[in-house]
Amino acid sequence: MNIKRAKQEIQDAIQAYLAKDELGNYEIPRVRQRPVLLLGAPGIGKTQIMEQIARECGIGLVSYTITHHTRQSAIGLPFISKKEYGGKTYAVTEYTMSEIVASVYDKMEQTGLSEGILFIDEINCVSETLAPAMLQFLQCKTFGCHAIPDGWIIVAAGNPPEYNKSVREFDVVTMDRVKKIEVEPDFQVWKEYAWKEGIHPAILAYLTLRPKYFYLMETTVDGKLFATPRGWEDLSTVLKVYEKLGKPVDAEVAVQYIQHPKAAKDFANYLELYRKYREDYQIEAVLAGGDWTGMQKKVAHASFDERVSVIGLLLSGCTAAFQKAVRAEDCLEMAYGVVKEFRDGVAGGPQEGQPEVFFKELLEGLLQEHEGKKLAELLSREEERTYCMAERMLEGFERELEKAGGLEGEKAFALVKEMFGKEQEAYDRLYEEAGETLEHVFDFLEAVFGESQEMVMFVTELDSGFYSVRFLKEYACERYLRYNRELLFEAGSGEILERIRRL
Repeated sequence: MNIKRAKQEIQDAIQAYLAKDELGNYEIPRVRQRPVLLLGAPGIGKTQIMEQIARECGIGLVSYTITHHTRQSAIGLPFISKKEYGGKTYAVTEYTMSEIVASVYDKMEQTGLSEGILFIDEINCVSETLAPAMLQFLQCKTFGCHAIPDGWIIVAAGNPPEYNKSVREFDVVTMDRVKKIEVEPDFQVWKEYAWKEGIHPAILAYLTLRPKYFYLMETTVDGKLFATPRGWEDLSTVLKVYEKLGKPVDAEVAVQYIQHPKAAKDFANYLELYRKYREDYQIEAVLAGGDWTGMQKKVAHASFDERVSVIGLLLSGCTAAFQKAVRAEDCLEMAYGVVKEFRDGVAGGPQEGQPEVFFKELLEGLLQEHEGKKLAELLSREEERTYCMAERMLEGFERELEKAGGLEGEKAFALVKEMFGKEQEAYDRLYEEAGETLEHVFDFLEAVFGESQEMVMFVTELDSGFYSVRFLKEYACERYLRYNRELLFEAGSGEILERIRRL
């Protein structure tokens, strides 16, 4: 299955394992809570989905790469204790608590989260001395003498033997005690994630044209040559920073991340063309609704690769506009919660005469909530950004209240309401600008391509992009709805896209 389905399967299992009956007991007893064993090629996102699952389920996460551990750190160190049996005292060997089990308790103490995921990576690559402890861990949910706390779900991950010489096969007895999930690379699923995470649009456009390079693993006389989703994401990160710093990214840089020389060189060549297309096809003019008529004939007669690249550039521009609007909306929604509580608190009551103090207390509450979630690692990067943006906005409100000084409740709220209204107006402008950008792109596509495969590609990508989906839930774009219905639903988008990919 693909990584998206695997994530859902793991989430479903965790929710089932943590479900309780009316007496507070787990519906599925601990002994029947099979550890999840996630098997798949390296670099496809096994570790990353665990972080997402923990955040979305609101539970803790402790991660270990078990190949970094010795038997002693995994199961604890021996020590001699005294015990009495039958009236006689004996010296008995016991073990200190495993570092891994102790980390679970530490996480519970630090975050206040009593339930979570203990994630063990590369579990089938342990040393010979540690292998028995791993089997005991999967079968009995213990390390040495110490059990994993109740409410903590075990998820382990490993690579199939063809990817790692150190892999050990688990016996049937062990495999019969785990919930095994096998994962395979899937570009279309990764692409949904990539739009949300802001993967460089050149990489997305390139892999749309060359999906065979999304995941490669080849054995040659020179060793393993490979390209992985993790490699593409890391290359995207460095590419964006290099562009800000004015540094070039050529094949020599690309191959440091995409360790398949042919793919790295091909991408580096494409990157040069991609940058050239942005200028040649006046992408900024299209997005802004400027005069692009001089390019109409040139685009219509361009090669298929060029046309796909133009679609990618236009999608990237639209996505950037959608993202700004969505982020502003999320920020306003979070800030509104504080403003509403402020309104309710100062309306005729106990906060009369000191509303600025009350507002400060509400802001402090939001800051504490933010810090608590951050400490518990329950925030995605976008959620972290939303908190920071909302806090910055509310801090501006707080400064204005302090400047006004001594306002009564109703007047204090009127001031906050006025400032919030200005922020709402700024959001409305972003929303309108994003809608105009989309309409400009449709103007261009209709004039140049009409109801063609390029239009199908554009509308299909809008359907799968995180920010485009969010934006289009609110923005009623008549042409998007019409093309979605006529080109995708009636014709069958999957069949059309498959034909496009074969061109």
